[in-house]
Amino acid sequence: MSKAGFDLQKRIAHATRHVQELDVLYKISRILAAGTRQKQALAEVLDVLDSELGMNRGTITLLVPDDTEIRIEVAHKLSQEHSRKVRYRMGEGVTGRVMQTGKAMIIPKVSEEPLFLNRFERWNVTKEEMSFICVPISIGQDAIGTISVDCVFDKAASLDEDMRVLSIVASMIANDVRTRREESLLRQELEDENLRLRHELEDRFRPENIIGNSNAMRDVYRAIQQVASSDTTVLIRGESGTGKELVAHAVHYSSTRDKGPFIKVNCAALNENLLESELFGHEKGAFTGAIQGRKGRIEEADGGTLFLDEIGDFSSVTQVKLLRVLQERQFERVGSNRTLETNARILVATNRNLEEAVDNGTFRQDLYYRINVFPVFLPPLRDRKDDILLLADYFVERYSKKMNKDIRRISTPAINMMVAYHWPGNVRELENCVERAILLSTDGVVHGYHLPPTLQTSDATDTIGTGSLLEKVNLFERDIIVDALKRSNGNLAASARDLGITARIIRYKVKYLQIDHKRYHRKRG
Repeated sequence: MSKAGFDLQKRIAHATRHVQELDVLYKISRILAAGTRQKQALAEVLDVLDSELGMNRGTITLLVPDDTEIRIEVAHKLSQEHSRKVRYRMGEGVTGRVMQTGKAMIIPKVSEEPLFLNRFERWNVTKEEMSFICVPISIGQDAIGTISVDCVFDKAASLDEDMRVLSIVASMIANDVRTRREESLLRQELEDENLRLRHELEDRFRPENIIGNSNAMRDVYRAIQQVASSDTTVLIRGESGTGKELVAHAVHYSSTRDKGPFIKVNCAALNENLLESELFGHEKGAFTGAIQGRKGRIEEADGGTLFLDEIGDFSSVTQVKLLRVLQERQFERVGSNRTLETNARILVATNRNLEEAVDNGTFRQDLYYRINVFPVFLPPLRDRKDDILLLADYFVERYSKKMNKDIRRISTPAINMMVAYHWPGNVRELENCVERAILLSTDGVVHGYHLPPTLQTSDATDTIGTGSLLEKVNLFERDIIVDALKRSNGNLAASARDLGITARIIRYKVKYLQIDHKRYHRKRG
């Protein structure tokens, strides 16, 4: 063949190769634009390079988030299990060197290159001389990964041309990775912002007079927020000592009636005659001892809120009269025929099983349906273990001030006893236990032996300390961090220095252990 014919054939081959490369780049751009999962998209890119351009055994690596290791993201025709085992450090081997310098490398013969580590051991099988090309995947000036291929050694092959194509593919991959990371970061920011706003709203509507961050209490806060703005009758249910009166206060002071009176009547403390007079009032001479007329609690609550505690103890006669008040907003004083009207909102509470009382005939069914418009269930303390430490800390601060004592913390054994106990008396019992412990403490610490005997013995309480090791470690860490926060008046940086840890670690621990460090800052003010 003449020299002119050879040159023409060479130009045709080059043009054909150029067209083939453009077609490959177009296919790769379509793959990356399809929006499939990153691993799948990159695997398809390596398939195209292999089938269209003969770039065999392609591998794409990415830098792990902490910038310490380079991991295999995808490897052509290599199992994921094998890929996971291969790691490179910065500067290690050809891949590590390309990552470190940010410059591509061409290895004409891998057998003559000491930097080539052959981690995949694929060339030990073929025994063929191979060429290797590795190009950095960079975002700006920072290399975030590499793409590498190998091919059978050919003295006439244009490795520079292959490197140029591979560099273009690397730029396309870098743009795809950057876009995915930006989208992931934006999505995470939106999720964090959504979570922050949700917690902010929950905190906004969380009554200041109620302590607790457990999920069960958050449900109570949401219920209060939903019903407060209306005049709907609320039935507050829960065991004795759970704080039903606090919920009634929260509903009243979160409503438009907050400027009006809040009147409470404990129905269990009065007999039938006294309760009727207490609620509806009486006229002078209505009964023995009625030396003058008196307004009832319903009249006093006009324009505000009337809270009837322990409504399950109402007599049948009083139930009928209360039903009329709820339905018609009308009543008469004892000993009077004059009908009065009321604009009081009525909240009721009970620790009894009203459904059972309706079944056995001691509580009117029509009254039950009238008061059960919007029930709010208060969980017992044993079902909100996460709130025990918050409540205990609150009571420690409260009674320390009241008794003029400097109580710094609750010991870990005491915390373990509180968490293990089943609290039949609920929050009221916890408050009494803490008050007793503050009274007995002499060294600024609430110890286990300061608590009542029922908490100190599992046999006496039917409770056994079965907390996991993680729970016990968390309690111990919380104890130490709270103590440091109290010493530093809630200053996180100072507390971190005090404990010999970084500010980042203490911020993580405060969030993970649900410690309100601002509370100790406010205490200083």
